Amino acid sequence: MRIAIIGAGPSGSALAILLARQGAEVTLFDDGRRPELVVGESLVPAVVPILKSLGIEDETATFSPVKPGVSFMWSPADRFSFTFARFVPAVPPYAYNIPRPRFDEALLARAVAAGAHRIIARARLERAGRAGAELALAAETLAAVPALEGRQPDLIVDATGRSRLSARVLQIPAHVGPRADVAHFAHFEGCRWDDAPGQVLIARLAAGWSWCIPLMDRLSVGIVLGKEDASRLGRAPAERLEGTIAADPWLASIVGVGKRVTSVATYSNYQLISQRGSGPGWVAVGDAFGFVDPMLSPGVFLALRSSELVASALAPFLPRRAPSRSGVEAALRPYAAAQTAMLAAWMDLVATLYDGRLPALMRAGRGWMQTGASRLKHAAQTHIERHIALQASGVATTARYSRSLLRLLGRHGLRGVKPADFAIR
Repeated sequence: MRIAIIGAGPSGSALAILLARQGAEVTLFDDGRRPELVVGESLVPAVVPILKSLGIEDETATFSPVKPGVSFMWSPADRFSFTFARFVPAVPPYAYNIPRPRFDEALLARAVAAGAHRIIARARLERAGRAGAELALAAETLAAVPALEGRQPDLIVDATGRSRLSARVLQIPAHVGPRADVAHFAHFEGCRWDDAPGQVLIARLAAGWSWCIPLMDRLSVGIVLGKEDASRLGRAPAERLEGTIAADPWLASIVGVGKRVTSVATYSNYQLISQRGSGPGWVAVGDAFGFVDPMLSPGVFLALRSSELVASALAPFLPRRAPSRSGVEAALRPYAAAQTAMLAAWMDLVATLYDGRLPALMRAGRGWMQTGASRLKHAAQTHIERHIALQASGVATTARYSRSLLRLLGRHGLRGVKPADFAIR
């Protein structure tokens, strides 16, 4: 089976590894662009088994600190810290904080080593003029791959990230989330760090929220704001980021003594899910299918998991030289439904932080335990926290019971604590 993957980010490279291992003829288009900074520097524990299966975990560990957990600072009196090891064996006990350019390069190198043919060119797609396919490689793109001998591939994979190349060519709309935020972030050196090594910090600001992600020798600091709030801080991304750090006492205590050593990256087109992620002769993976939000850091996991699902769906067709196009299309439909469900579940989970339900529930739980401990109360609290961890770790974000429990407690378990008091503006 001849497969063309457009995009050499995590989803494209991971899929190339998995397909090439199974004997597919994989062409991986790499446009050669390498941004200085890429969002998605903190991983969730569910990604660790995928790194192992790709054979990339040991290398990742050489340049990425272990991430033991996450701390949420919602007010001076409300700090909620979690370690993944607490929920073993249901949740892997750690994750990683990764410098994305180096991580992406490691995955790409592994794809080439697995047998993928890397073509350094910016691929162009167009509507197909042949039966059984919606998309085709444009003539100049096809000509850049002598191995295809002028024939269109059996399957085109869109791994172009937020460029969403297939959706733009086919004019496929997206379900857009409720937030209209902009994120600015940069790397700093020489910062003060009193927390556990690798622990990720998420803090609510007067407007928006911030992250601190410890890397090997740097600290990634980002802010996420509504576009109107961001515009009040100035026009330049650096002005907005550095102004927010200076104005927030907690951020200033960490970053104020440090030095910014990169440019300031900006992201704004997120919280969307494509209304269609596959069709005759093509499929989308990773951010090209949908992207949730920087909150809780699901992006790289969703990208790699989508590649796993596509590789699994295609496995029965890979030994064939000319597989049935209708059969391939039918096999990919369950993947598209599963990826849509995963993206929607993550969107719902992230919403509980933005609207204040999850931190309000954590405050209510803390107050409940302080009124008098008992074995029954401890067991109930552990049960609730475990099911929240299953969702936030990526292990079982779509689990019906875990999601239903969180919704139920968000309505009836707040013990008078108001979510509006914890909402992110």
